[in-house]
Amino acid sequence: MIDNEGVIRKAMEWCGAPLALATVVSTWGSAPRPRGSHMIVHRDGRFEGSISGGCVETDVLQRAADVIAGRPGHLQSYGVTDGDAWSAGLPCGGEISVLVQPVSPEGFPPGLFDRIAVASAQGRSLALSTDLETALTVEGAVEGRFVNRYRPPRRLLIVGAVQIAQSLSVLACAIGVTPIVIDPRGRFLTKERFPGVVLDDRWPDDAVADYRPGESTAVVTLSHDIKIDDPALIAALRAPTGYIAALGSRKSHTARLERLSALGFTPQELARIDGPAGLDIGATGAAEIALSVAAGMIAGFNADR
Repeated sequence: MIDNEGVIRKAMEWCGAPLALATVVSTWGSAPRPRGSHMIVHRDGRFEGSISGGCVETDVLQRAADVIAGRPGHLQSYGVTDGDAWSAGLPCGGEISVLVQPVSPEGFPPGLFDRIAVASAQGRSLALSTDLETALTVEGAVEGRFVNRYRPPRRLLIVGAVQIAQSLSVLACAIGVTPIVIDPRGRFLTKERFPGVVLDDRWPDDAVADYRPGESTAVVTLSHDIKIDDPALIAALRAPTGYIAALGSRKSHTARLERLSALGFTPQELARIDGPAGLDIGATGAAEIALSVAAGMIAGFNADR
């Protein structure tokens, strides 16, 4: 996932100062940062974000300074066949094209940062389109232009505060996904078992629905108790949840699908549930099962990329 949250926050913090925005608009081969990655640059030289993991930042910082000083927004390519790219430090075998534009009405209008933040807080994606010739960015997806989609932060609603959930919550944090553990059983849901994790002791149907799961939210049921897992799955299926999974054997998953089908869910809707949860890596033990579930979640999130 493209991590531009820090850039958006810093751009809003620096609002009013002369700024330039650098964006990776195309990649090839082993490019170190994905298409759509940003770096924001302040007039005084401070910056936030990365467009190459450090390979060409020095050159881009100079171009950003030029843009802040009045040079028009422009596109620059870096690759191993380009002598300038070698001197800039991109000998890794990939190629990238970077747009550097002013943060201004003539480039990237500063109000768009606020629009991105509002959409993210509401759990919505926002598309922005940029004309690479004029370096002007507008809201919405415009055919023939560079379109960057800003998606909300990823969340994982873990239903069932079992041992696998302990490992899964740690893994989620490590890969930039915010975990929330839901379980009405107080003996399972304790801060000692889940330090530093948001805990929710409501019944899962109410809790999941209140979190309004969208395309960047995963719901994974782990309790093995149908009174806890099924209501969570029902709530997840009724929302545009990005990834839904349920732990259990193939036999228990078949029974689960039969119960949900009897409630009126179609085969197409039920196909959204990854069950048994996770990628088949021959996992044994709670930690390995959590790893397989985390991998399945990332695969589900990235399926439409």
